[in-house]
Amino acid sequence: MGEVRRAAVLGSPIAHSLSPVLHRAAYAAMGLDGWRYDAVECGEDGLARLLDGLGPEWAGLSLTMPLKRVALKLADSVSELAERVGGANTLVFRDGRRHADNTDVHGIVTALAEAGLGSPGSALVLGGGATAASALAALAALGLDAAVLAVRDPGRASQAAEVGERCGLAVRVVTLDRVADHLPAGLVVSTLPGRAADAFAGPVAASGAALFDVVYAPWPTALAAAVERAGGTVVGGFEMLLHQAVRQVELMTGRDEVPVAAMREAGEAELARRAATAGG
Repeated sequence: MGEVRRAAVLGSPIAHSLSPVLHRAAYAAMGLDGWRYDAVECGEDGLARLLDGLGPEWAGLSLTMPLKRVALKLADSVSELAERVGGANTLVFRDGRRHADNTDVHGIVTALAEAGLGSPGSALVLGGGATAASALAALAALGLDAAVLAVRDPGRASQAAEVGERCGLAVRVVTLDRVADHLPAGLVVSTLPGRAADAFAGPVAASGAALFDVVYAPWPTALAAAVERAGGTVVGGFEMLLHQAVRQVELMTGRDEVPVAAMREAGEAELARRAATAGG
């Protein structure tokens, strides 16, 4: 039996998080028998109290919405990237201190690079929330110096645009009804939820752009299916989720050899199970 250590994913709602499946698969493949990973429902108001109640057996936390911004205020130290992006999806506990980090950007960069999209040339990002901010930071890391950000309400996209600019991108903000005016682009990144991007399937597919769609269930989205039919390269949200989790396992365990294949297999199997259940 290995040492007893704990980790968890926090957020609200949290019941359908795929993180427990991914992290537990990593622990099993790494022989970390004493490690446990749970899903805990937690809103912004409850995070400080929860953190104060954690014992020394806790190695770290994965954070999803709505906790990514408030986590910065509750950490003892913050990585440069998390500071720049304005949000942390990871808290690592070391020597009684809380360190905030962001692995979403790593997840996007790695997913795109694996798909041969490591040098997209130009990019159009749909949506202006926290994931769009991470996407802009990832595009900057991939060498872009400019991007177009298409949103419903430009007045609510200032935080995402500022993140891009802090990372060295010249960000042009336009409204979603003008998407077609900014095609073709080397890469279209959709951070829109659910079926909100369906209306753009035709124009994006016809433009010949590659696509990164952050949705991972249900999959494929209408947008992803249209781009695939047109012969374009498509990267789904599961790949981002997988690679950000891989980086979290590295940070929380302190080990570099993380079993990506085992995590991918477990995650894909769980998504297939959920799809079959929903369809049945």
